[in-house]
Amino acid sequence: MTAPALILRGVTKRFGTTLAVNSLNLEVPAGCMCGVLGPNGAGKSTTIRMLMSIIRPDSGEIRVLGHDALDMKDRIGYLPEERGIYRRMRVSEYLRYIAQLKGVRRRESATRVSSWLERIELPGVGKMRCEELSKGMQQKVQFVAAVVHDPELIVLDEPFSGLDPVNARVLLDTVRALHAGGRTILFSTHQMHQAEQLCERVVLINRGEKILDATMEEVSTTFDPRGILVEPEGDLTAARDALAAMQGALGAEFAPDGKSVLVAADEDHDAGAMMRAALDAVRCRRVERRRTSLDEVFVRLVTEHGGHMRYASRETAHA
Repeated sequence: MTAPALILRGVTKRFGTTLAVNSLNLEVPAGCMCGVLGPNGAGKSTTIRMLMSIIRPDSGEIRVLGHDALDMKDRIGYLPEERGIYRRMRVSEYLRYIAQLKGVRRRESATRVSSWLERIELPGVGKMRCEELSKGMQQKVQFVAAVVHDPELIVLDEPFSGLDPVNARVLLDTVRALHAGGRTILFSTHQMHQAEQLCERVVLINRGEKILDATMEEVSTTFDPRGILVEPEGDLTAARDALAAMQGALGAEFAPDGKSVLVAADEDHDAGAMMRAALDAVRCRRVERRRTSLDEVFVRLVTEHGGHMRYASRETAHA
């Protein structure tokens, strides 16, 4: 059996009187795409800095790839949330320097840098100074710096920050390809929709404590909303009233998209039965089972856990 890529046992970190991380236990299987999620200030970045040995825990144990994280630094790729490029260096020079620091031979570093700039859709920027790049381009260069040495564990802290939708898609596809190639990826974000697109496992943290650790399949099963989504033809209010009156319906409400209705089902009626009843009750453009949203799951768990600091949902993350 393959050993976990990352193990945290009872990890605690304080900054003065602030308890940033509280007795955190975590295991990330090798080859897993794991999202570490939570509101701003939940303890995600502090946890990442500890596993990167940038700071040390006050108590507890951290093992990375079976060893102390400090001994594994050349087998870890790290994209921090903060910009960290050398602004006056030329892009290729900077990336070759980082690659060589991570143990890549000088001649091979030039080949890798050129290949990665093409792959990340930044051809021709190698001779530019880092300070001449847009924020989005700088983020992509910093991503290349995190993976140019072909690490086994890749840690991404808010990797899509500053990227427009086109470049975010390029980076998203690149991360998926690295994962498909067997890399273990730890992905930290407070934006739930990004985790839904990428992760096979999620860990939710609030106030420095782990409040959920499960696969996406387990999340869907545990937090099954027991309902359907209906996009009706014609009057939306009349459709809502008709759907709410169906046998087995606990109620119906307008969906956030403004054109659909969410119908809750009681425990004796499954989604299939409700979908058939909806087709009989109203004329429909679309009927589907309501899917579990990480936004909804996280808001529920954080509220039950006693509140939060600054939660950014899908709707407000870019505000």
